Parts: sequence; structure tokens; C-alpha cells
Amino acid sequence: MKGLFVSPSPHRSSNASTARIMLMVIIALVPAAVAGCVFFGPRAAMVLAMCIACCIIFEALCRIVMKREQTVGDLSAVVTGLLLGMNLPASVPFYIPIIGSFVAIVVVKQLFGGIGQNFANPAIAARIVLMLSFTEQMSNWVKPYWYTSVVDAESSATPLVAEWLEFGNASGGLSKMAPFTLGEMFFGETGGCIGETCAAALIVGGLFLIFARIISPATPIAFIGSFAVLTLIYTGSTVETVYGVLAGGLLIGAFFMATDYATTPLTTSGKIIFGIGCGLVTFIIRSFGSYPEGVSFSILLMNLLTPYIDKLTKLVPLGAKKPVKGGNA
Repeated sequence: MKGLFVSPSPHRSSNASTARIMLMVIIALVPAAVAGCVFFGPRAAMVLAMCIACCIIFEALCRIVMKREQTVGDLSAVVTGLLLGMNLPASVPFYIPIIGSFVAIVVVKQLFGGIGQNFANPAIAARIVLMLSFTEQMSNWVKPYWYTSVVDAESSATPLVAEWLEFGNASGGLSKMAPFTLGEMFFGETGGCIGETCAAALIVGGLFLIFARIISPATPIAFIGSFAVLTLIYTGSTVETVYGVLAGGLLIGAFFMATDYATTPLTTSGKIIFGIGCGLVTFIIRSFGSYPEGVSFSILLMNLLTPYIDKLTKLVPLGAKKPVKGGNA
């Protein structure tokens, strides 16, 4: 007679490799990256290519210097470079992608042990360092390519609600006017970073990752949903709420950076808490802070809180018993 053996999870294994997962993320990012190159011209493609190349080079050199197994083949450096480039304006000087790639790969990733051991999303951390160090260059968003030449790039507003134009109305009060239409925002014909303006492409890429079971929908839904609810309560306007969701880096952050395996909670309840926290911090910074965009700061802050969220929401493995204090387990 065969006995029933109970052991802690995991009970199933997966043949998904790091390289395959990263490849799927790259595929999901391609539509938004291509849209950014179409909207902002050849210079956008050069910024993306430089970020990817620098991240690969820094990763390879780090592994050589540290005398560790080479990890360039897992494609994680490519994903970091692509995400970093998509979070930069097309007009940035070329030394900025180099510095950003160094911070992302060397400082945030490799000095902490490499993939899976970094405390924060490398692309997010690098973007924040660049924003704080080169504020003017990082805030020089330009209009889509067909509105202006690459040489004489014309600065453009971002469509965040906090930056809407105010004008006097017939009743003597102030009304807000959005700098772009909802259609322009949805398809990406606005000012902004290379990969954050085309909401349609980001949504397609995000849904691809969800249906391919690469990411859980819990974090994006909690992130976008909590931000939308808070914005609707605060503004009382459905239009302003939709603008807030489509504007800035909310969608690219929710789908591609707040779902990073290494820096986000493991459980579904933890992912929901993480997403709500991101939405709350983003709303506070956008509505009351001095920076117009809060997505990067919110994800970084929640990355730091991930170990505590994991501890709060950890599950007891099937068949395991909690040790009794002062007694035998």
C-alpha cells in the first residue's frame, strides 16, 4: 500500500528560462518602442540603441571584472537598456544614456549580485538619478517628429492634468484646457519620453504579457485602478481621470516596471498592495508634489517596501507547521 507524502511547495516546475521571459518582454515593448521612433524620429532610435548597447557592454565588463559567469545571454541587460531608453526624451545629450546605463547595470544591478538580487528596478533607479542630476535635459520633451526638425527641436508640454493650461471663462472663473486631445494621447502624438506616449502600444504589449502568463494582472490593475479612483475623487472629472491614466509614464510603469520579478512581491495579495501603493504615491506626487510625474518615485519606494510586503503576506506551505515558541516544532 502506497502512502501519501506531503511536502512543501513548489509542487510543479516550469521550463521557462530567464532568456525566454526577457525575450517575451522585449517583444511586448517593441510596439511602443517603434511608435516612439516613428513619432520622435531617428534620434529616438539612436537613444534606444545607445542605451541597449551600453547596458550590454557594462554587463559584460562587470562579469569579467568580478570573475563571474557571463550573463549577457539572458537578455536582462537588453530589457534594462530598452526600458531606460524608452524613459528618456529623444532630445537628451548622448552622454546621458551612457551615465544612465552605468547606474542601472553597474550600481543598481551588478554591485548587488546581478539579476534577481537587485533591490530596485535598474531602469527606474537610473531614471531617477538622471532626473535629479540632469533635470533640464530630462524635462525637455519635444513634439512628434513631423511637427519639428531634429536639429531645431521644439519643446512641448506633457499632457499631465497638473500642467493643463488655465484660461478665463465667461463667468469670470478659471477653466482648464488640455494641451492634447484624448485621441492624440491614446495614439502617442504628444510630447513626452520616447516609449511612454503611445498608450495603445503599451496596452497591447501589457495585455500580451498577461495572456502569455509572463506577468500577473494584479499589479497593473491595482496600480492603474487606485490612481484612477483617487484622481476621480479629487478632480470630480472623468475626462481628467482618463487624461491622468494615459499621461506620463503610468502605463509603461504599471505593465513593465512595477511587475519586475526581482523587486516586487511574490503573492497575489502582495502584488495588489504593491500596486495600490504605487497608485497612491503617484497620485500624491502628481497632485501635490513639485514634480509633474510620480511613477518612477512610486515604484522605487514600493521596491524598497517589497521585503516587508512579502513578510506581511507570506503563505504557509502546504504540509508545513509553524514552530511553537518555547516548545518543539
